[in-house]
Amino acid sequence: MTDKTGKTVLQRYMRIPQPEDRVMCEYLWVDGSGEGIRSKCRTLDFEPKHPKECPVWNYDGSSTYQAEGSNSDMYLHPVALYSDPFRMGKNKLVMCEVFKYNGKPAESNNRKSCNEVCEKAAEEIPWFGIEQEYTMLDVDKHPLGWPKNGFPGPQGPYYCGVGANKVYGRDIVEAHYRACLYAGIKIAGCNAEVMPAQWEFQVGPCEGISVGDDLWVARYILHRVAEDFGVIVTFDPKPMPGDWNGAGAHTNYSTVKMRDDGFGYLEDRRPSSNCDPYSVVEVLIRTTCLDEC
Repeated sequence: MTDKTGKTVLQRYMRIPQPEDRVMCEYLWVDGSGEGIRSKCRTLDFEPKHPKECPVWNYDGSSTYQAEGSNSDMYLHPVALYSDPFRMGKNKLVMCEVFKYNGKPAESNNRKSCNEVCEKAAEEIPWFGIEQEYTMLDVDKHPLGWPKNGFPGPQGPYYCGVGANKVYGRDIVEAHYRACLYAGIKIAGCNAEVMPAQWEFQVGPCEGISVGDDLWVARYILHRVAEDFGVIVTFDPKPMPGDWNGAGAHTNYSTVKMRDDGFGYLEDRRPSSNCDPYSVVEVLIRTTCLDEC
């Protein structure tokens, strides 16, 4: 938002000095849909260096598709810590697992079982890289840059394209990339995709559970950046009907034995763009390392 002189209003307040003994921690978690990510902020009187230093917190699960009106307390257990690219300084993003009032993991908490599997297969040193595709939409839910009463030209010139008639939303992509680097996410690259207004970024290589943490936080950052630009990001695997490409989350995977033998990696092209990376990692490890599937 800008004031009447065109100056950004928010920056007036973001320049206010933050007390040295106060740190803002934005807690993030996967909601009951299994696709959405929620967040809320709290102040700590120290800078946490490890997620275990962050206190367990709670929220109302009846408002996040995770509980009924009774016994709706849900608990956030911090599991991964990142630098906050929006507030910067000592402030943090805190990825959390969700547990119910009775201490059991929420149905959407796929991280817990994934982490248990990763620990069983730790000696295999599994590496993952995920190619996250997504689509930018205008506030009217129409793809960004598309004609309002029609369609762009056929697919062909848009993939890795350059030019105002071929790519839409590059500012968001660049801002997201820089924000992920600042946060400490292992973002590996980005490119425009086959359908106009569709993009991809890659996370990895990451060992085990960390690829899920990095991808969920990268998704959160993308939503926040797009919010600043007044744009919607969707991870819908097929946002537009017709002869337009869908969106995926192709997952590249290897173990130490594969890498030592020079065999490279496997690419699983089944995961959709709205997948839960924790579930993908768990199934791949169970199948290839633990022979459980």
